[in-house]
Amino acid sequence: MAAVTPPKQDRSRATRQKLLEAAVACLAEHGWAGSTVSAVAMRAGVSRGAAQHHFPTREDLFTAAVEYVAEERSAALRAVPVQDRAAVVTALVDLYTGPLFRAALQLWVAASNEEQLRPRVSELEARVGRETHRIAVGLLNADESRPGVRETVQGLLDMARGLGLANVLTDDTARRRRVVAQWAAMVEEALG
Repeated sequence: MAAVTPPKQDRSRATRQKLLEAAVACLAEHGWAGSTVSAVAMRAGVSRGAAQHHFPTREDLFTAAVEYVAEERSAALRAVPVQDRAAVVTALVDLYTGPLFRAALQLWVAASNEEQLRPRVSELEARVGRETHRIAVGLLNADESRPGVRETVQGLLDMARGLGLANVLTDDTARRRRVVAQWAAMVEEALG
């Protein structure tokens, strides 16, 4: 009996997925300078030609990878069970201290120096920021019609991003726990 091969479209989708995951891992581990299409293709176990079939340029590949990161981050946020606000604050901060954030950060830094990459990453980050804010509002059960609530939620997300940056060079877990506990108390007080 002959082995059944998956349809071409399924194989193509699987190859694309492998490339995106490999690109995220490369960015997180090696930064922009150490992440090439060849390195990603090798890590994904596909040929450079297959990688370029899916993503014609390096910018296409890594922009798609960060979009993938954004989708993963949004999916992770949507999966957070609605619970007490302190747990939601912790979950939001956790998203900014893991490998997905590290990969996105590498692309942001590259975009600050690469003119052709900047507009793509800026547009993507604006979209991701709006989506993250919207999900956070829902998880926190925040009423943005009240004065200061929108700013409180945005301040929480900005603080989480800052804690993610602080965690890039050293493990900041102990200090971060105290800061997150304080922010959770402040969010609870501000949101009522």
